[in-house]
Amino acid sequence: MTSDGSDRIAGVLVGLATGDALGAGYEFGPAVTGPVGMIGGGPFNWESGEWTDDTQMAICVAEESSPGTIDISAVGDRFIAWASKANDVGNQTRAVLSQADSGADLTKISLGYHARHPQNSAGNGSLMRTAVVALAFLGDPVAAAAGAIAVSGLTHADPRCADACVLWTVAVSAAVASGEIPDLRDGLERLPRTRRDAWSELIAAAEEQPPGAFTPNGYVTTAFQAAWSSITHTAAGSDHFRSGVTQAVRIGDDTDTVAAIAGALLGAVYGASAIPDDWIEVLHGWPGYDTPDLTRIAHRAAGTPRRVLT
Repeated sequence: MTSDGSDRIAGVLVGLATGDALGAGYEFGPAVTGPVGMIGGGPFNWESGEWTDDTQMAICVAEESSPGTIDISAVGDRFIAWASKANDVGNQTRAVLSQADSGADLTKISLGYHARHPQNSAGNGSLMRTAVVALAFLGDPVAAAAGAIAVSGLTHADPRCADACVLWTVAVSAAVASGEIPDLRDGLERLPRTRRDAWSELIAAAEEQPPGAFTPNGYVTTAFQAAWSSITHTAAGSDHFRSGVTQAVRIGDDTDTVAAIAGALLGAVYGASAIPDDWIEVLHGWPGYDTPDLTRIAHRAAGTPRRVLT
């Protein structure tokens, strides 16, 4: 892996965490018209630069990953232990995790939750964390898609959640390899044929409509579209990471999650070194990590020599 590729590997998790922390102070608020910064605060009184549950769960996934494999049961165990002490856990995620004694139970419990709530089980709580699945399966979109489905299914068994996670994870993997903005349609072949046309239309709508059209965005498809619209409606280039995640926050509502989703993909394209220094310097969060820790975790999951970003 080239040094640029190494930087892009770190960018997946560092980018996710940066977007998450940037949006934390604006969560559940209206559209933002003024400057956007690492203000902290928000409904859970985060510190400036502190990431939220989005990154916390992504860390659990990444730390149970290694090249070519993810220990899904171990990820489930980590989720259960984390949720028992976390102050910010999504409603659907908490409802599923609270019923389990072991990570091995979660997939079945998640399926049961979806069966009981077929119209209300497609939140964005799995899409926010699954970009890191790409790190374990770089260059293998088939395995990346399967891993995304498995990680999503621990709490979000709705097919809409699985599909969104597959498309985003496959795109992140492609971005790490190429250093270019991927075409989300390239992942459509990893979905069941009967659902491909619907997702193609959702992608097209995100490219045609402005980011502000996709709110409220707690629903997985709207969060997916909000993140993609934020990326495609900001200019590619050296400042694209900043402008893309800032745009994701400006939409309002579930700002930390939409910016985390966008940040993971933009980080995969441009690398962690493209993230503004003033954001990197304050980035931190559970379980006592900062940017170099995220870099280490990302490279261990991918099995590459790490390029430490301080």
